[in-house]
Amino acid sequence: MIDYMVKKIEELVTIHSPSGYTDSVMTYVEGEVAKLGYKLERTRKGVGYVSVSGSGNMPSLAVAAHVDTLGAMVRSINSDGTIRFTSIGGYLMSSVNGEYCTLYTRDGKQYTGTILSLQPSVHAYPKIREFELIEENMHIRLDEMVASKEDTESLGIEVGNIIGFEPRFQQTASGYIKSRHLDDKASVGILLGLLKNLKESAIVLPYDLKMIFSTYEEVGHGAAFIPGDVERLLAIDMGTIGDDLACTEEDVSICVKDSSGPYDQGMVNELLALAKSNNLAYALDVYPRYSSDASAALRAGANIRAALIGPGVHASHHMERTHINGLKNTFELAKAYMQIIDK
Repeated sequence: MIDYMVKKIEELVTIHSPSGYTDSVMTYVEGEVAKLGYKLERTRKGVGYVSVSGSGNMPSLAVAAHVDTLGAMVRSINSDGTIRFTSIGGYLMSSVNGEYCTLYTRDGKQYTGTILSLQPSVHAYPKIREFELIEENMHIRLDEMVASKEDTESLGIEVGNIIGFEPRFQQTASGYIKSRHLDDKASVGILLGLLKNLKESAIVLPYDLKMIFSTYEEVGHGAAFIPGDVERLLAIDMGTIGDDLACTEEDVSICVKDSSGPYDQGMVNELLALAKSNNLAYALDVYPRYSSDASAALRAGANIRAALIGPGVHASHHMERTHINGLKNTFELAKAYMQIIDK
């Protein structure tokens, strides 16, 4: 199963899908879901729902991950033909300075470029080391013969065009997976693995399951709508690694509290007991500068209990890295939780 999930993650990260530009990646997910014998239905704002019928003896469970990623949008075109952009999602300019990107026009054209500071060369700018890397000091150099605003406009480029960052996916012999957009396409790969396991194992869950692939999590309202028959929501998203945090890239993180407040104690305790009984490497963590699909649902007023888990990811919203053990432990914990009889 791990090989299947890693392959799906590699395919997912290569499909640019900043928040608001997720049709292509959702079409991919829809195709993968169909191969597994399920059907994906989309809401008006493009969120994908897969329903898996169970015995119907208990209220429904939902499991969610988000397909949208960080990215950018054309804010304006500079007089020299370069692009001024505005961020989609929260990241530092230092994390994308020097990165290759692709710009998508409304008529289906694609143009490559590089994200750079306005002072990109140590040979030309004596104070480059003091130059502040903030959004207004950045631009995109297009790989086209342009020297004016009019040149760039003639390519069909205009305000509002979406810009995706190159993922640079690699899998190492030591088991690491490194790429942009592991937040949260690593978890989307895990969701597909869970569906594959359900189909191949012919498991009948004690309740109906809704698998949610959300599309606006990076901007705060991913899985805001939760069907009324859902009682519990398990969000799967990255586990952040850093100071004062216990999670490693080989662990499944069980988040007890984030910026939306504490998660449901009963669900957290169930997840913790399952991690222990299944001998999974896990960590309990608090993420004060973090939110999830469950956060969006709770803030929207959903009458649910909610919890959050995910594989440990280093350098979140930068050049991210996890490990196959983190993927395995998250998959196993989610699989076990989906089969428990909730109390």
